[in-house]
Amino acid sequence: MNKILFLLLAVTALQVQSQVPESKKPKLVIGIVVDQMRQEYLYRFSNKFGNNGFKRLMRDGFYLKNAHYNYAPTVTGPGHASVFTGSTPAIHGIISNDWYDKNQKKEVNCVNDPNQKAVGNPEGRGGVSPARLLSSTITDELKLFTQKKAKVIGISLKDRGAVLPAGHMANGAYWYDSKTGKFISSTYYMTSLPAWVEKFNQLNLPDKYLSQELNTLLPINQYVESGPDDTPYENKIGGKERPTYPYNLKELRKKNGDYDLLAMTPFADDYLTEMAKAAIAGEELGADEWTDFLTLSYSSTDIIGHAMGPNSVEVQDVYLRLDKNIEDLLNTLDQKVGKDNYILFLTADHAVADVAQYLKDNRVPAGYFNQANVKATLNEYLQRYFPGRDIIEAIDGEQVFFNQEAFQRDPKSSGIELMVATELVMNFLMAQDGVANVYSESLIRQSAYDEGGIKGMVVRGYHPKRSGDLIIVLEPGWYSSSRIQGTTHGSPYRYDTNVPVMFYGAGIKKGFSVKYHPITDIAPTVSVLLNIKFPNGSTGQPIEELFEE
Repeated sequence: MNKILFLLLAVTALQVQSQVPESKKPKLVIGIVVDQMRQEYLYRFSNKFGNNGFKRLMRDGFYLKNAHYNYAPTVTGPGHASVFTGSTPAIHGIISNDWYDKNQKKEVNCVNDPNQKAVGNPEGRGGVSPARLLSSTITDELKLFTQKKAKVIGISLKDRGAVLPAGHMANGAYWYDSKTGKFISSTYYMTSLPAWVEKFNQLNLPDKYLSQELNTLLPINQYVESGPDDTPYENKIGGKERPTYPYNLKELRKKNGDYDLLAMTPFADDYLTEMAKAAIAGEELGADEWTDFLTLSYSSTDIIGHAMGPNSVEVQDVYLRLDKNIEDLLNTLDQKVGKDNYILFLTADHAVADVAQYLKDNRVPAGYFNQANVKATLNEYLQRYFPGRDIIEAIDGEQVFFNQEAFQRDPKSSGIELMVATELVMNFLMAQDGVANVYSESLIRQSAYDEGGIKGMVVRGYHPKRSGDLIIVLEPGWYSSSRIQGTTHGSPYRYDTNVPVMFYGAGIKKGFSVKYHPITDIAPTVSVLLNIKFPNGSTGQPIEELFEE
C-alpha cells in the first residue's frame, strides 16, 4: 500500500512539474563592472548609502561575500575579459592592460588594433577592437543563440572597459574621448555614430560638469569611515597646493588636460549613467522578444582610487555618488524595461592595495619595487657571466623576457646557456627586497590549471605565447612604483582579489553566500539564467546557491 501511495505521489509531482511553465527570459541583461571596487566598501560605507542603490541590490538580490579573482595579475583588461568569458588569461589571452609582445619587440595594448580607426573623432583613440581576446564572451554567446537578433552594447570611460565585455559580435562599443569630451567608437563596429549617440554628444554634458565646484556630497565631517582629507599619501591635482576639497573644476581643467579632468571626478560616473540611459532608449534595449545585453564599466572609481588611495575621502565620496547612479539606473530600468523584465549583475575588475607608505608608517610590512632599477642592475650582473651580450630584452609588468637571440650563437650550448641564465636571474631576483617568489616558464607550463595557492594564481594568469620567461611575485603590501603617493593593484593577494558579486532582477532570489567563488563563475551563471551555452573558453561553474530552492 505504501509503495502504491509513493508511486501515485511521484506521478502527481511529475504532472504538476510538467504544467509549470519555464520562467520567461529577461528582456535585458545589464552587466556592471566597477573599476577597482573592494568588497569591503559595501560595508565600510554602508551607513552613508541610500536605500535604493547598492542596498537595494543587496536587500532584494543575491550577493557573494567571498568572491575572488583566481589568477594574477589583477588588473583592468584581464578583469573585464575574465568576467565576461568565464575564463582566465591563460585561456582568453588578455594577460594585462599592456604587455611586451615577443614577436613585435614592443609593448602592445590589450584592445589596440592598427587595422581600425576612430569613429566620432578622427584624432581620438579609436584604433581598437576585441581582436586580442581569444575566447568568446557571454555577450557573443547571446548573439550566437539568437542568430544575432539580440542587441549588445558596451559603454565605459575606458576603451577596454567597453570593448572586452561587449565581445566580438557587439552592435556597438563606446568610450570617452578626452580630447572632445564625447563618446566615440571604432570602425570595427560602425562607419559613423548612430543618431542617438550624436544627439547625446551634442548635450555637451562634460562642460556642464566641469564648470562647477566639486565638494563632498555630505558635510565632510561625516566621512568618519575614511582618513583625514589632507594626507601625504595622496596625489595633488595640477593647480592645487593640497589634495583637499573643494575642487574648482572650472579653473583646474586648464592645468589638467581640459576634458581629461572629468575622469578624475565622480561626475564621470554621472556622465556614464546618462549615456547608459540614452543607450536604453536609443537602441530600444529590452523592447522586443529577444534578450538584449548592456555592459557598463564605471572607471572614475579606479582613476580616483589610484591617485588618492582606499582610505581617502575622495574614494568614499565617489562611491556615495556611485550609489546614487546605481539608484538612478535601476529606476530607469524599472520604468523603461519593467521590474520583472531585466537581470542585472554587478562586480569589479579587481580590488586595490593600501598605500604602501601608509602601511610602512604604521609599521605594517610593505614597500615599493622599482622595475627600472632592477633591470639596470640585473643587466650589469649578467655581464659577468655573458660578457658583451644583452640577456634581458624587457622587464614588463613584473615579467622578465629573455633576449632569445643572445643564446643562438652556438646551437649546441644554447639550451644549457638559457638554463644557466634562468637560474642566475631567478637567484638575483630572489635576493631583491620585496620579491616573494619567481616562477619560470617551464615550471608554470608543467603545472596543472587547477593548481592551488599563489602558484596556481600565476598559472591561471600565464599565457605561454604572450607571457614572459619569468614571473615575479612580490611580498604582500608591495607593488611596482617609484612614488609614495597613491596606490595600485595587480597582486594575487586577497586585498586585490576580493570583489563584490551581486545578482538582481527577474527570477533572482534574495540572499547571500559566504562560499568561495572565483570570478569565472559569473559568465556560466548568466548562461544558465539565459539557457544558452557557456562561453567557449569558460572554466567556471554556475553559482549553485543562486538556483537552490
